[in-house]
Amino acid sequence: MPHEINVRAWLRRTRVSPEDIDDVIQEAYCKLAGLDGFEHIERPDAYFFSVVRHLLLRRIRRASVVSFTTIAEIEAFDDDRPSPEREVAAQREYERIRTLIALLPDRCREIFEMRRIQGLSQREIARMIGISEGMVEYHVSQGVKAIVRSMRVQEEEVHSRADALLRAEKRL
Repeated sequence: MPHEINVRAWLRRTRVSPEDIDDVIQEAYCKLAGLDGFEHIERPDAYFFSVVRHLLLRRIRRASVVSFTTIAEIEAFDDDRPSPEREVAAQREYERIRTLIALLPDRCREIFEMRRIQGLSQREIARMIGISEGMVEYHVSQGVKAIVRSMRVQEEEVHSRADALLRAEKRL
């Protein structure tokens, strides 16, 4: 990894032991290997650095005796970006919603995307498609209702599977 050298240098500057550096780097690689894809990562260097930083902070917080300067130096590094976990979760949620939008009936999907994604006004959409503003509003609301309904069904399925797994574990 091209960014490992810089991360290792930063870890040495923050007085992390060589053994801990190796462990944190290895753990970061494991986290990265567990990702479904890398398309959502705009800056690999900052992403890798952020993963290492979060792992190191978690290790330090678990340690019984920690230097206050070490914590201060690590927490001082903040690139104003969400954590890697939050970025992945947001990307997955975005893909989930895009999939649900794609399942809408053609006319409803077209109008929904024009209004909610492209940000066109109801008046602009009505004029472009040749329908009333009331029909635009109707299609958008039907799209929202269908997406919310589908999300609820998916969440219920997830909870149902989780409950089944818990019951199965208890029997073992």
